[in-house]
Parts: sequence; C-alpha cells; structure tokens
Amino acid sequence: MYAFIWRHLPGNVWVRIAISLVLVLAIVYALFNWIFPWAEPMLPFGDVTVDQGNVQDVQPSGGLPG
Repeated sequence: MYAFIWRHLPGNVWVRIAISLVLVLAIVYALFNWIFPWAEPMLPFGDVTVDQGNVQDVQPSGGLPG
C-alpha cells in the first residue's frame, strides 16, 4: 500500500518526502480534532475497576528469594 502511494506522488524524492510529511500531519490533525473526540464517549475510560484498598494491608516484597 505504501509503495503504491509513493509511486503515485508527484515530484522527486524530496518533494515526495515533503508531501508525505504533510499528509501524515493532516491525518494526525484530523484524528485528534474529529475522530478521537467522536469516539471518546464510546470508550470505557471512566469505568475503573481498581478498588481503593487499605494502604496498611500492602506488604513490601522482600526481593528475590535466596
């Protein structure tokens, strides 16, 4: 797929690199501005299952045995 895109970009190698960089930046911009905010309410980031345990019940490990 990437070879197909690379072959169809116009210009020499440096122009292709610049166009590729602009395309990647545009995709990242679109993801952070539209796709991630749209998907965030559907993801379970607020469903935390970690329980608040008593800190005194936690025993430090003694390291490696032996």
